[in-house]
Amino acid sequence: MKTLYMVRHAKSSWEHDVIDHKRPLKKRGNNDAILVSNYVSKEVKKPKKIISSDAVRALTTAQYFKKAFNITDENFEVNHTLYDFSGHKVMDIIKNLDDSLNRVMIVGHNHAFTSVANMLGNKYIDNVPTCGFVEIQFDDSQWNTISTGTTVQTIFPRDLK
Repeated sequence: MKTLYMVRHAKSSWEHDVIDHKRPLKKRGNNDAILVSNYVSKEVKKPKKIISSDAVRALTTAQYFKKAFNITDENFEVNHTLYDFSGHKVMDIIKNLDDSLNRVMIVGHNHAFTSVANMLGNKYIDNVPTCGFVEIQFDDSQWNTISTGTTVQTIFPRDLK
């Protein structure tokens, strides 16, 4: 069995004069990332690896989950390919995960994450909100053979407030 945890980056700020890739989290984003990561770390099994987009807002969000789950540096990866908005590159990363990893968390962006959650899960999600968490399980032993899995749960910041 394979389990995929997907986290959309927390709320980012548009107040800074920086390129999209460098946008930081705003105060609400930091607060939501703390809230959701601490809650999720008590509700689900620890991922074997966290892979994050290298965009500042996603990487900062991933660091909160890394801390909450006590993930080591060797099990934390930054991958520019997750800076994807269509979902095609996200699917490539998922399909090429190491089969020794049964639980993986990826941290990235919309519209890709909502699209992938709906392609792979069996429950329609209108929109994965900022700092939204989605868990999908697959009855497969290899990542490259996964198709439709079971959307086990969603945890969104609004659910915890």
